Amino acid sequence: MKLTGSIHNSFVIATTAFLFLACKETKKEVAADKEIVKEEIVKQKPNIIYILADDLGYGDLSSYGQVNFKTPHIDKLAENGIKFTQHYTGSAVCAPSRSSLMTGLHTGHTPIRGNRELKGQEGQEPIPASSITIAEVLKDAGYTNGAFGKWGLGYIGSTGDPINQGFDEFYGYNCQRQAHRYYPTHLWQNDEKVLLKGNDYTNTVTYAPDLIQKETLRFLEDNKDKPFFAYVPLVLPHAELMAPKDSIFKKYDGKFKEVPHTTKERYTSDYGPDINPTEYSSQDKPYAMYASMVDRLDVYVGQIVAKVKELSIEDNTIIMFASDNGPHKEGGANPAYFNSGGGLRGEKRDLYEGGIRTPFIVVWPNKIKAGTTTNMVSAFWDILPTVADITETTIPAEVDGVSLVPTLLNKGEQKQHDYLYWEFNIQKGRKAVRKGDYKGVWYKMNADKPGNFELYNLKNDEAETTNIADKYPKIVLEMKQLMKDSHTESKLFPFK
Repeated sequence: MKLTGSIHNSFVIATTAFLFLACKETKKEVAADKEIVKEEIVKQKPNIIYILADDLGYGDLSSYGQVNFKTPHIDKLAENGIKFTQHYTGSAVCAPSRSSLMTGLHTGHTPIRGNRELKGQEGQEPIPASSITIAEVLKDAGYTNGAFGKWGLGYIGSTGDPINQGFDEFYGYNCQRQAHRYYPTHLWQNDEKVLLKGNDYTNTVTYAPDLIQKETLRFLEDNKDKPFFAYVPLVLPHAELMAPKDSIFKKYDGKFKEVPHTTKERYTSDYGPDINPTEYSSQDKPYAMYASMVDRLDVYVGQIVAKVKELSIEDNTIIMFASDNGPHKEGGANPAYFNSGGGLRGEKRDLYEGGIRTPFIVVWPNKIKAGTTTNMVSAFWDILPTVADITETTIPAEVDGVSLVPTLLNKGEQKQHDYLYWEFNIQKGRKAVRKGDYKGVWYKMNADKPGNFELYNLKNDEAETTNIADKYPKIVLEMKQLMKDSHTESKLFPFK
């Protein structure tokens, strides 16, 4: 039957409308499918947990040679992943080391190059708004970012506030001076001051690291269904030497021949009405307490690993562990007693190996071969380009680091550092350079009578016992030139 004109026109209009709507719905469905695919790609990106101990020495883990106490949970990370034997911190003290970690720049370029205190502020010199941090790079890649522990890179509300540097959440000590006390009156949750129950600098009821750990585990649970970056800068085992005298402490009580640390010592004041909150408390059993604090840190790491397994995200989660600098001797700690430096020369504040070489362990199930050890020479400023490489994210600025992904995955060609550089402007200025097996160290550079340049061959003399500068004048000249070329001027941290 042939359609009349009016019926034909109606049929055509209806058919056209149907096809239009069908096409429109198809486009919507395609767009929706694209979003689903995009979400799935984002979900596939690995979670990243970076755990940073505070003042833990190279030899303070049993997997790195410690025999006086055990760190089974961290040792298990080494068994399940890759252990670095020549990894270096950003600096020999807290703030510049963390600045180097966050920005991917060594101390000749990173904005914070020392522990610079600010009068009237609860917090240190802030990293500027122009700095590009790991958190900002990962945020661009779709990550939710949290920081839990000690920050030290800018007071609340400053450009260096972690919330202004790419983190969605922060809980802990904003100021590293406040972190000298484990029973502080308060911590910070983003920009909110959180008062700690029972703590008034006389009474010690609430142990801050336990609260910080609780918030860390909560963050993992809250973000288990999307890619997250958890930066966990633990305060342990930094002085003061203080922890609950629970079952962990009892394991070590009476085990060591103690040398009590009293208020007669410099920079020491006890809890009470006359306390100086930024100093350290006395400690009758400092060795047992130090061992228990490292043990407690290890327990925290074990809890994080257990939580990741409980949430069934283990196969898609990278866990990294390191320390911010070498071992300290404040508050009664004795690095020599425990061989905390692992036989390396120096400690916190030194640019010798003991002050800047750190344990570094990375676990990534089904990606990193378990039980691997590498002597790849690497440093804190490699972490940013490494996570950018892992997440296929562009770094919007130049960095000093290289991606460690080829070493982690044992795949592809690993770019090597031409050299590593450190500067630290204390006691008339200190600099160090490592190039290949050679390490140059120069102390008192700005003194009227500068100190002698020291050169060591780390392959033959890892403990830096024999200065061979006189035998290799050309290498010394090259090292001195690298020290000069690697430094950019800083008004806040002038090297003179």
